[in-house]
Amino acid sequence: MSNHADYTGVDNLEVMAEAHNYNGWLVNLVLEHTTAAGRLLDFGAGAGTFALPVAQAGREVLCLEPDSTLQQHLEGQGLDCIADLGQLAEASVDSIYSLNVLEHIEDDAGALHSLRRVLRPGGTLLLYVPAFNLLYSSMDEKVGHYRRYRRRALMRLVSASGFRVDRAAYVDSLGFFAALLYRATDRGGGNINRRALAIYDRWLFPLSRLIDRITGRLFGKNVMLVARRADAG
Repeated sequence: MSNHADYTGVDNLEVMAEAHNYNGWLVNLVLEHTTAAGRLLDFGAGAGTFALPVAQAGREVLCLEPDSTLQQHLEGQGLDCIADLGQLAEASVDSIYSLNVLEHIEDDAGALHSLRRVLRPGGTLLLYVPAFNLLYSSMDEKVGHYRRYRRRALMRLVSASGFRVDRAAYVDSLGFFAALLYRATDRGGGNINRRALAIYDRWLFPLSRLIDRITGRLFGKNVMLVARRADAG
């Protein structure tokens, strides 16, 4: 994960914070798929877009964020924050969620093994990552993505890291076509059109979620995966 001083996608993150339907759905995804009691780790918390509302819903959230400026921002919002997984003891958190973060890490397998170490046996891991290298564009490059994922490949990666996968599906089916259009017309800037995002978030994303019920095994802009730490392996 890049340091804030070197990160060139901060403006895109600020625009994405305005996608209220999308972000609200991700918060609900966290609340639905993680344990209500116990310590919940936000792996790659950023500016707290998700950690703050999850904490306000009554969860005990611990943020992991390596960037010192963002750490101060998180702590200023009253959130507990650490910089590295090495600061946590084995099996010391009850659930983990990571939203659009794993793709920023070159050694994603190593990161998953480290996440398994700090998660209690049987604890839940929720991952949400961008899908299909076909959609890789200047936007991915700008924000520091090493890759995008296929559903089955992500399942294999997570399973090999000592987890039992409970569920994996593509999500945001209409977003797949929006991202494909973006790539086809990509001029290399990597920026998000604020007005287009607002229209998509308000009118098309809710429809996209309905269509996902049919297309979850076929395609989508992202992959959502829920797994549990296996007792062995």
